[in-house]
Amino acid sequence: MSIEDARQQAEAAVQALVQRYQTVKHLPAAHHYGYADRPLREQILAEYKSPSGERTAVITRNLSGCQVLNATRALFIDIDFPEAPFELFGWFKKFLKPSGPRKLTEADFEAAAIAKAELWARRNPGWGWRAYRTRAGMRLLATHDLFEPASATVESAFEALGADPLYRRLCKAQQSFRARLTPKPWRCGSRPAPVPWPWTNPRDEGDFARWEHDYSRLSERFSTCHLRTIIGSTEVHPDLVPLITVHDERSHTSHALPLA
Repeated sequence: MSIEDARQQAEAAVQALVQRYQTVKHLPAAHHYGYADRPLREQILAEYKSPSGERTAVITRNLSGCQVLNATRALFIDIDFPEAPFELFGWFKKFLKPSGPRKLTEADFEAAAIAKAELWARRNPGWGWRAYRTRAGMRLLATHDLFEPASATVESAFEALGADPLYRRLCKAQQSFRARLTPKPWRCGSRPAPVPWPWTNPRDEGDFARWEHDYSRLSERFSTCHLRTIIGSTEVHPDLVPLITVHDERSHTSHALPLA
C-alpha cells in the first residue's frame, strides 16, 4: 500500500466516523460505560487533524455528558480493575512477589498492568506506551505507530494486556478507539446530562446549557486520569502528537487532582 493510499483510507475512516455520529438514530440503553457496544449518535464538539492535515479524531459528548475522544488509529486500551478484592493467584504471581497470602489492592492491579505493558514492549521491540491511572483502572496509549481497530495486532494487544471486553466490542462496532476526557458527572458532584442530544426544543437546550455550566465548573476540580509512566520506545508518531496534547490537557493528567 502506498502512502497516498494510506492517507485516503485514514481520511475515509474519519469521514465515516463523523457520519455515524451524525446519522445513527438508535440510542441503546446506558451501560456502566455510558454507551453500548454499537455506533451511537453523539454531538460532535471538535475535530482534530494530523500535522499533515488529515483528520484523525473527533471529540463527542456521550449520553451522560462526558467529553470523549474518538480516534480512528490511536490505540487506546481500557483496563478495568475488579470491583472486589481477590486472592493472589494465577497470572498475578508472574508479576508480583508478595511476602505471604493477602488480598490484592488497587496498587497491585496497577503494578500488574504496567508489568504486562513492559513485558509486551520487551517482546515487541519498537513499541511505546503511555500508561495512565484512571479512577477504576488503567488506560494505555500506544505512541509509536498508528493502528486499525480490527487488526490482528490490536486484537493480540487487547488480549495480552487485559482490555475490557465491552471496550473491545465497542472498538469493533465503531471502528475507532475511545477515551473519556472529562469526569463522570456523579463522581464530581454533578448529575448526568438532563436531556440527550439533539435537543428538540428551546427548553431542553436551556436545561442542558445550565447543566453544562455547572458540570464544567465542577469537573475542573478533578482529573480523568494521571500519567504514571512511559514504557518502551520514546519515539512518538507525529500524527499522535496533537492527540496526546489534547488528551492530556483535557484529562488534567499532570494535575494533582483527585480522579473522577
